[in-house]
Amino acid sequence: MKIGIVGAGLVGSTAAFALVMQGVGRQVVLVDADAKRAGAEADDILHAVPFAHALQIEAGSYVDLAGCKVVIIAAGVGQRPGESRMACLGRNVEVFRQIVPQILAQAPQAILVVATNPVDVMTHVTARFAAEYGVPAGRVIGSGTTLDSARFRTLLGRHLGVDAHHVHGYVIGEHGDSEVLVWSRVAIGGMSLQEFCERQKILLGEEKRRQMDEDVRRAAYRIIDGKGATYYGIGSALARIVKVILGDRRAVMSVCTPKDEVAGVRDVTLSLPHLIGGEGIISTLPLTLNEAEEAALGRSARTIRAAIDDVAEKI
Repeated sequence: MKIGIVGAGLVGSTAAFALVMQGVGRQVVLVDADAKRAGAEADDILHAVPFAHALQIEAGSYVDLAGCKVVIIAAGVGQRPGESRMACLGRNVEVFRQIVPQILAQAPQAILVVATNPVDVMTHVTARFAAEYGVPAGRVIGSGTTLDSARFRTLLGRHLGVDAHHVHGYVIGEHGDSEVLVWSRVAIGGMSLQEFCERQKILLGEEKRRQMDEDVRRAAYRIIDGKGATYYGIGSALARIVKVILGDRRAVMSVCTPKDEVAGVRDVTLSLPHLIGGEGIISTLPLTLNEAEEAALGRSARTIRAAIDDVAEKI
């Protein structure tokens, strides 16, 4: 199957590399305003094919997206050191105004997977632009808190001494400062977090939880401060989302997609657990939250809605 990636910067090219490493799809086309960069990235990744999986990797233009089942959108202005995800919002809306119609003109049946930050708002924007071409909201999926949930599970697994694959926990809401770590619903081997800790005699007090919350919430800032950008984690997350779609795997992932109402906030895009298949979003799986988590989700939804309102006249 054919996969398009628009934006051959660090995130887009790393996603392409992850697709090759995981053997996802059959053909990947990289499209970028800088055609020389796209060509160089495609060639470099192509040379890794003999060590991984037999995929075709090539650079192209929007015309070459014809026939794509999925198109990852990783184009736009990057987040600078110390800059919030919301700061670059206005510039990225203008970028998407140009690229979304060009993608859909060539691949009208494609599922759009958005990676550009602030991803919740940019997914909302993409859905608005795509709706003009008859694309339903369920075919527009943002990476959302997929990476945040992975960070949460990784840190929990390390502390608990459990493979992160077997730690079930979600981060919901904004992919950003107001995100919500859903501690009340964490499960390991069918047991609640509290029961597991009691049985294994593991201490996980409030101070450790606060530190872990901060480590998840601020992870991107620390990485950007240290090396300028994050790309390995999100590239792998994007490859996983595409794998789920192409294989109709019916996986539950904390992606974002437009919702009529969340926590009392109408017409907002944020992350919740969603069942994903070959046609995109199948259904939303709302979590039963405690009072504090429900309030935090409401605050997160209002934060995103305010950002959407700031660019409403542009969409």
